[in-house]
Parts: sequence; C-alpha cells; structure tokens
Amino acid sequence: MPRMTAARAAVEILKREGVTNAFGVPGAAINPFYAALKASGGVRHTLARHVEGASHMAEGYTRTHPGNIGVCVGTSGPAGTDMITGLYSALGDSIPILCVTGQAPTAVIHKEDFQAVDIASIAKPVTKAATTVLEAAQVPGVFQQAFHLMRSGRPGPVLIDLPVDVQLTEIEFDPETYEPLPVYRPVASRAQAEKAIRLLNESERPLIVAGGGVINADAAGPLVEFAELTGVPVIPTLMGWGAIADDHELNAGMVGLQTSHRYGNATFLESDFVLGIGNRWANRHTGKLDVYTRGRKFVHVDIEPTQLGKIFAPDYGIASDAGAALELFIEVARELKAAGELRDRGAWAASARERKATLHRRTHFDDVPLKPQRVYEEMNRAFGPETRYVTTIGLSQIAGAQMLHVYRPRHWINCGQAGPLGWTVPAALGVAIADPEATVVALSGDYDFQFMLEELAVGAQHHIPYVHVLVNNAYLGLIRQAQRNFDIDFQVNLEFENLNSPELGVYGVDHVKVVEGLGCKAIRVTEPDRLLPAFEEAKKLAAEHRVPVVVEAILERVTNISMSGSDIASVNEFEDLATEPWHAPTEILPLA
Repeated sequence: MPRMTAARAAVEILKREGVTNAFGVPGAAINPFYAALKASGGVRHTLARHVEGASHMAEGYTRTHPGNIGVCVGTSGPAGTDMITGLYSALGDSIPILCVTGQAPTAVIHKEDFQAVDIASIAKPVTKAATTVLEAAQVPGVFQQAFHLMRSGRPGPVLIDLPVDVQLTEIEFDPETYEPLPVYRPVASRAQAEKAIRLLNESERPLIVAGGGVINADAAGPLVEFAELTGVPVIPTLMGWGAIADDHELNAGMVGLQTSHRYGNATFLESDFVLGIGNRWANRHTGKLDVYTRGRKFVHVDIEPTQLGKIFAPDYGIASDAGAALELFIEVARELKAAGELRDRGAWAASARERKATLHRRTHFDDVPLKPQRVYEEMNRAFGPETRYVTTIGLSQIAGAQMLHVYRPRHWINCGQAGPLGWTVPAALGVAIADPEATVVALSGDYDFQFMLEELAVGAQHHIPYVHVLVNNAYLGLIRQAQRNFDIDFQVNLEFENLNSPELGVYGVDHVKVVEGLGCKAIRVTEPDRLLPAFEEAKKLAAEHRVPVVVEAILERVTNISMSGSDIASVNEFEDLATEPWHAPTEILPLA
C-alpha cells in the first residue's frame, strides 16, 4: 500500500473529486498542506490578499459552472475565523465550497497555543459539517465525506480543520483506487408529479416561481421546456435569475420588495396558483405573507425536506431535486396535452406580456451628477447577453436587478441571503478564473467596493481581467434610504474633501488613484454621454492589459430606489415612471 503524509492524501483526493483551483493564504499551521499542493501539482492556487477574500473567490468559482467546487485554504486561528463570512454566504445560498484550515498540534489545541481556536465549533452553524481531524488515518474518509455532503441534498459548504502534526503524519493511502461517494438527491415520485400538475391544471392564472435550486440542479433547460409546454409564465427569483432568459415570452419578471419589476409584482398579484421550484420564499421576495399568499394556492418543490412549510404551509409540498421534479412534470404535462386535457394559457400569458410592455421605470436621465438609472441603461447597451454579472448588496444591486437584463443561467452571480459588503471584488475574480473567456462585469456601490478592494491586486498579479462598474455617491445608500423610516440620516455619510484630490469635491476617496496603485486600470465618468464610451474602453483595456478595469460613475448624492418596506402591493416609486419610449429605451419590451 502506498504511504504518504495525510496532507498529500488530502490533495490527491481533491484532484480525484474534480478540484482544479484553490484560493488561499499560507501560514505556519497549513504549510504541510501547501507543500503537498506544490509537490502533487494539478491544482492551481491563487494567493488572496485577505483570507475572507479567498472564501469569496471560492464562492464565485463554484457559482460559475455546474459541478464546480471552490476550495479556500488558510492557516490556524484568524484565517479560519476570517472565512466564516464566506461559509455563511455559501450556506445561505446553497453553494458548495470546501474550507481547509491549519490547526495547532493536537497536544496543545486546548492549551491556548498560538492561534489555536476551536474553529470547528465556530463554523458548525454555517456549514453542513465542520470537523477537526485528530487522527491522521481519518483524513481520507473525512475528505471523501466532505465532498459527498457538499453535493448531496441541499448543497452547501464544509470545513475541515487539520492540526499540523496530523498533516505531517504518514498514512497508508492508495489514490489510484479512490472513488467519490455516490451523491444523494431526493427525487419526486410519479404520483407527486401528477398531483402537482393536476393542481396547476385546475387553476385559471398559474405562475412558476423558479429559484436558485433550478440553477444548482442545472435544470434551466427543463424549466423552459416545462413552461413552454404548459404556457405558464415564469417568475425567477433573484437567485434564479437567468434560468429563463429575460427576453423569453414567458418570463414575467421578478417579484419582491426590492429586486423586482413593476410588471412582475403586478402579474403575481393577479395570479391564483404558484408552483415554486427550488426557491425558499425569501422575505425580500415575499414581503408580508398575507398579501403574498392571499387568493392563491401553492405547490412547493425543494431538495431540502425541512424547507417545506418553513416560511408558510404550501397546499402541497414535494421534496425533490428541481431537475428530477421538472422531468416528471414534463412527462405528465405531455400526456395531458396528448389527451387534449392541458389547459390553454395563451390569454393569461398575453396579459403578463402586456404588463411587461407597459409597466416600466424610467432609466433615461441626463442629470449631472449622474442618476444611477442611466448607468444601468448604458450597461444594457454595452454588455451583451453573454455577460456574467457579479454583485452582492446595496442600492447598486437593487437598482441593477430592476434595470439590467440576464439571459442565461449563472450569468447573474449574486450573494443573496448573507449579502456581505466586500463580496463583489473577490467573487468576480473567482468567476473570471472559472470562465477566463467570459465577459465578467462586477457591480458595486462605493462602500462594498472599499471593503475588500485590496483583492484587485490579485487580479493584477495573476492577470485576471474583468470590468468593475463602481457607482459612487459617497453614501451608504441603502441604509440611508432605510433610515428615512426613523427620520434620521445618521452615520451613513462618507463624504469628505480629499486633500490630495481636490477635484473630487466632497466625494472623498480617490478610487482611480487607489485602483491604479493596486496595478489595475480605472476610468472616472461624470457625464451621462461618457458612460457608454467608458464601458467600451474598459472592455478594451481589460483585454489588452489582462487586469481588472474599474469604471467609476459619479452619482448624485441621494437617490431613492423603488422598493417597499412591507408588501409587494405597495412598492414606492420615488422617480418618474416611463411614459414615453425614450424614457426606458433598453427595456426588454419598450413602450410603443
């Protein structure tokens, strides 16, 4: 039997589980693992500038292609605690990432040794499993189980903590005969599918709500096939955006308090039946449940049985992988159609398209400083259907989701449940590494951008090109807007006069200088007619220099973006609505 260190066995398992990329920061307690990584070869490692950044790079990497599992690596103590935010983010959005940490020697873990912390206990609430391996012979089994858990049922992250002496201990392990464990996914039954489709067929105005589980299951194709077969309009959630193209005739728009379309909310409120597939009824999607559920029946399909009934009790629940359920739904619907029993939804779908063609928010403004709506209008012109957008939280994300367009699964890569500031830069790098030929466009407000902007140096060092759109109003815009309910504007103002860049006025941080200091390129835009040329120039600079390129748009200080604080029937529209075709010229169905 071959003998090798437990660290080397762990690396060999990574490769046989399909891992080709890892992100991290070395340190004393994880150096044996890094030595094995170098000796083994086959896994590309990207050195992050912050360990939390490494965890978000792993997230971006996982979210880009079906089957990807991003790996983040750090030493003992603060490296593990820094990655907790990434683990929480991954758990909330059902994203499998593997976090590997070093640990003090087993004999001194509980003696307050330098950088010894019980990271497994800290990580347990935000992982599917977190284990400190105390016996070297268990390392292969723990790693094998980790991949099984990450892929089975509702996907999610796992942490493995390796004491330095465990890493260095030789064990017997034969990588040539290693096999991954079978993946478990619950599958709907034929009887369940028949009941779900019967309930749908009995309704007058049905909708499909497609969540992130459709993306995770790589089931966008079956979703569209099912929608076309039944003629039922589809409401993608924020995490399911791209499962059906925005320009598909059955895409009815997004619903919610914030990241929603006027026509999406209006169509939902007219519905009488909702088939939710792979969604979790997130509160910013539903708003007040009495408004959301009143007058409609619900069927809920989710891979995690305990999600069924967690937010509200559906009329019928099915524990199933989204793809497996959709295949059965298609089978049953085909049989009904062949028998002439599948109802015609043409009039209902046409009414949804009518709302989509008329209920628009205005995007075309010529104001200086810029209104953010104009930024997204010009982004629609500059970046085509192949673009992979990356963003996390804030008014930038909310307005972007209201006004940008997404046409393919995994082309809106968004941190949904956790929403940590700083996520966007490292996640975009992970996406660009996973798909180096893609047009990757990140979107940040100034505060999200400032949280982890040091990771731009990773893009410069490793030649990872992408375009980062930075909308700067020198404010914590989303929090300022929320503070209106308290009649305050307190501790959310980022303005100051920069002694070194007086031309900025009160906008404070000179992002162009900072970005250039990190080895990247930057363009500042202050007038609306310069936005499109700046985006085109940014694409050229990224291709030429193979580094991140930041386009900073200087916004008006205060803009209130459409949203509701309570329910989907009472969204506040703070700006003028579109009443003429030129008010929203890049809408999917422009005003006639």
